[in-house]
Parts: sequence; C-alpha cells; structure tokens
Amino acid sequence: LTRPDPTSDTTPFFSDDSEAEGSEEPGAGPSQHREVEEPASGVSSMRSVFTVIVLCFINLLNYMDRFTVAGVLPDIEQYFGINDGKSGLLQTVFICSYMVLAPVFGYLGDRYNRKVIMSVGIGFWSVVTLASSYMPREYFWLLLLTRGLVGVGEASYSTIAPTIIADLYIKERRTQMLSVFYFAIPVGSGLGYIVGSKVDDMAGDWHWALRVTPALGLVAVVLLLFVVKEPKRGAIEARPEHTLQRTSWLGDMKALCRNPSFVLSTFGFTAVAFVTGSLALWAPAFLFRAAVFTGERPPCIKGPCDTSDSLYFGIITVVSGILGVASGAEVSRRLRLRTPKADPLVCALGLLLSAPFLYLAIVFAQASPTATYVFIFLGETFLSMNWAIVADILLYVVVPTRRATAEAFQIVLSHLLGDAGSPYLIGLVSDSLKQTDSYLWQFRSLQLSLLTCTFVAVGGGAFFLATALFIEKDRQRAANYTPSGERLNLELHDEPIVVPKSGRSTRVPVSSVLI
Repeated sequence: LTRPDPTSDTTPFFSDDSEAEGSEEPGAGPSQHREVEEPASGVSSMRSVFTVIVLCFINLLNYMDRFTVAGVLPDIEQYFGINDGKSGLLQTVFICSYMVLAPVFGYLGDRYNRKVIMSVGIGFWSVVTLASSYMPREYFWLLLLTRGLVGVGEASYSTIAPTIIADLYIKERRTQMLSVFYFAIPVGSGLGYIVGSKVDDMAGDWHWALRVTPALGLVAVVLLLFVVKEPKRGAIEARPEHTLQRTSWLGDMKALCRNPSFVLSTFGFTAVAFVTGSLALWAPAFLFRAAVFTGERPPCIKGPCDTSDSLYFGIITVVSGILGVASGAEVSRRLRLRTPKADPLVCALGLLLSAPFLYLAIVFAQASPTATYVFIFLGETFLSMNWAIVADILLYVVVPTRRATAEAFQIVLSHLLGDAGSPYLIGLVSDSLKQTDSYLWQFRSLQLSLLTCTFVAVGGGAFFLATALFIEKDRQRAANYTPSGERLNLELHDEPIVVPKSGRSTRVPVSSVLI
C-alpha cells in the first residue's frame, strides 16, 4: 500500500478525498491497472478541461462585477453628489481590501483545500455585492464599505485559481490554458461596462446594474463545488508534493525576494495594474466629459445619465482584450523558438507600444471622438498582451508549493503601487488642477491627470526588459529545485568545517575557503 502524503490536505473540513475519481472501496488494494492510467494530477483530462471552463467563468464574473461600477459612474456621482476624489475611492477601497487579504488566502491556498476556500469566498462576494445595490443616497460610506468587502471574495479566488491550472497542465498546454483563463479579464471588464450601462438604461436605475453578478455568483459556487476537483500540487511536473516539503511563510518570502525574475516581473505588472486601474474607472467618465464639453451630449444634471460611452468602451475592451491576450500568447510562442527570453520581451513590447497610443487617445479626446476610440483600442490591445504571459512567468520561476504565496505577493505589490491608489490619485490630481467647476475644466483637469498613465507604461516596459536578463537562469533553478539543495545554500555561510592550520584543527566558515 502507498503511504499517504503527510503534507496533503487531509483534515476533515478541507479534505477532497471524497471526490477522488475511480477511487477504490475502503480496504481494497490499488490495482496496477489504475496506477498506470491515473493522471499524475489526479484529475482526468476531460474534467481538467471542465475545471478550466468553470474557473474562467468565475474569473469573468469577478472582473464583470469590478467594472460594473465604472460603467455607471456618472449616475453614482450624481446620486451621491460626490467629486472625483471620492469617486476614485470606490475602486481604491476595493483594491485595498483585495490586496491586504491576498497574502492570507495565498498562505491558506498553499496548505489547504483550494476549492473550499474559493467557494466560501465567492459566496461571500455575491452576498456583499447584492447588499451594495441597496445603499441610500445619505450613506455613501456604506457603499464604500461594501465595495471594500467585495475584495474578500476576489482575493480568495484570484490568488488560488491560477495555481490549480498550473497543477493540471505543463509547458505549452499550460500557457494555452492560462491564456484562456486570462481572456476573462478583458472580456469580463468589457461586459461590466456593457451590462452596467444597458441595465441602467433599461431599468432607469443604476442600482439594478449591481444585481446581475450576485445571481451568477451563486451559480458559480454550485459549479465550483460539483465540477472542479482539487489536483495534486506539483505532481504533474514529476515532482510529487511530498518531495517538495513546505517551508515556513517567512522562508517562502525570503526565497521569492531572492528571485529576480519574479520581483522584476512583478514591478512590471504593477505598471500594467496602474494603467488599467486608471483607465478602467476613468475612461468612460473622461469620454463623457469630452462629449459634454464639445456639445455632443447634454450634461448629467439628473439621472439616469447617458452611458453610451461606457457601452462603447466596454465593446472596445472586450475586442481589444481578446485580440491582445491571443496575440501576446502567439507572439511569445513563436519567439520562444529563437530565444528563451521571449516572455519578458513580449511583455515589454506590449507596454512600450501601448504608451504612445494611450497618449494620443487622451490628447485627441476633444478633437476627434473617432480617433480617440481607435487609439484606445490600439493602446488596450498592446496592454492586454501581458496578462497571460506574466502569470506564466510566475508559475515557471516559482516552485509549486510557493505559487499561491507568490500570487498573493504579486497581487499585494502590484495593487499597492498600482491600481489600489491610481484611481484615487487620478481623481485627486484632477480635483487639484480644476480651476473652476465649468465643463471645460471638468474635462481638462481629468485629461491632464490621465497623461500620467503613459509615463508609467514606459517604466513598466523597462522592468520587463530587466526581467529578460534573469529569466533563463531563474527558470532552470525552479525546474531543478530540491529542498535539500536550498537548505544547503542557506546553510553554507553558517556551518563551519574543520581545516588544518599549523598542525592542528581549526573551525572556520565555509565561505572563507570556497573559491
């Protein structure tokens, strides 16, 4: 009989043993035939595909909910009577709670049943999102509170879901599945704008826009419980989990901080988060203000406001996102045949190309709406090339037992310096630049504030270029990782050895004799 893995998820609440496909009856010995046929991950190929589909659906709902608020932002501003700074807080409080809780769920995700954690989180997210749609106009702070609590559910999912895909697939197949998974980011974001604007128009009340995703979230919980199965961590990479003994959280963090490819790519992704977070909340409002300033649309004095710009921006986000994620994965795949540095180079190219188009989109907003939409489309397409590739970089430069922690660390840093503060910062700068409350300065101040995004994109491209210097070495280190080898590296400077000196033994540090 095979000895059970002492590090596997075996506690009654967190155990997934009851779902084992084709499991033997208690007391029956495992047959040789089953041992040969069972996939290394413990999940059949068909169920693996269904698992990815469910995870993609939930990821789509997450981003759809996140940007529904941005789709009806003019209505929310008019309803609560708030300025740009307070509007930016709607995104900031959500990202802050999401960011703070990500390490908690990363720690749990590396140690307990990931499916249970995600199910509880998504159920909580659905309930809180529904509650946020019933806030009266006198209690804007309650809307901020509920939006912050939504981050709890998203943190429980976003830190863990990619690690499940990593335990189901390897190499090119993993990249393909991650590309499918990250299609949900631009598609879900775009659907958030589209659904938010259309439901607002049909119901004549923006509150109903926030009641669509909670119902779908409950469906997602059911699918997660009955379709998804917990795979064995790292088994598909020919390194069963019991050979990759877990270290402490502090040990994990030290190892991640010594991984230059992970750290530099995280800073590059932070630039992506800063730009996308700013555009996600402010682009529809910016386009609306440009149309009001040029006289193409009436100002929003009493709701419901004109949300056609949110609809158009949502469509652009969906199409450019699909095209960007697909082209990024394909260009990276082809470039890998020539250089192992392909992934960070493609990420750098995407950011550096997006910067000039975003700059042109912001500058042309008052002169030509058509040109503005074209430039936004091109800028978002190049920006979206990063999503799946950055996730793939993390998964192949980090060992399986640290991946959820690495995902959490990347989420914390990228959101802390990226989209946690960028929407509020853009709104704050816009308010400070506004000389009068005229339609001209409502548009012009936000226009000048949004130009910050183009410079941040260039900085992100530089970080990915730096990642390319280390990516090959770090990937090989992760592929050849052994716990004993890492402990040896950590202890080299501490363990003394005995060397002869003048006919007698002397204990000196290893570092003093190593060449």
